Amino acid sequence: MTSQTVEIPGYVAGTWNLDPIHSHIGFVARHMMVSKVRGRFTTFQAQITTADDPLDSSATATIDLASVDTGNEARDDDLRSSNFFDAATHPAMTYRSSGIRRDGDDFILDGELTIRGVTHSVPLTFEINGFSPDPYGGTRAGFSAHGEINRNDFGITFNAPIPGGVMVSEKIQIEIEAEAVLQDS
Repeated sequence: MTSQTVEIPGYVAGTWNLDPIHSHIGFVARHMMVSKVRGRFTTFQAQITTADDPLDSSATATIDLASVDTGNEARDDDLRSSNFFDAATHPAMTYRSSGIRRDGDDFILDGELTIRGVTHSVPLTFEINGFSPDPYGGTRAGFSAHGEINRNDFGITFNAPIPGGVMVSEKIQIEIEAEAVLQDS
């Protein structure tokens, strides 16, 4: 196996906490097989450790499932129920990275996603948006990531048949926009 050197302009090694005000953890699901419904989580914590060698970096996240927001209170309540997230029994979803690799020009963050007590490997394609000083004397970093899961793999199997398909798609797109703040060493 050949080692790869990864050069990233302005790269800063360190430990970063996600800024929840300037970050987005969301999803997209097909509804009635004709449209896409977007949702997000408003409460989460995440930490990113950028290593001296970027391919040795890591990330962890904990998402409060009760904080789901699709812009429709009835739908959000249904998502919190045992039909979907079962947030009363399983209040959090977690992600823990297990490695980073290159795939052509892309970076892939390999990791383990746990929902409803079920854990599966979920790779996320991500990009490094940059590193910059902020006006408060700190340093910020930006990352974008996306991936896809099959919700049935996590025991989220509720659905309703409709003519020509089902009410909610099995495949769910994951969308992340992360702005992180460098922590003092």
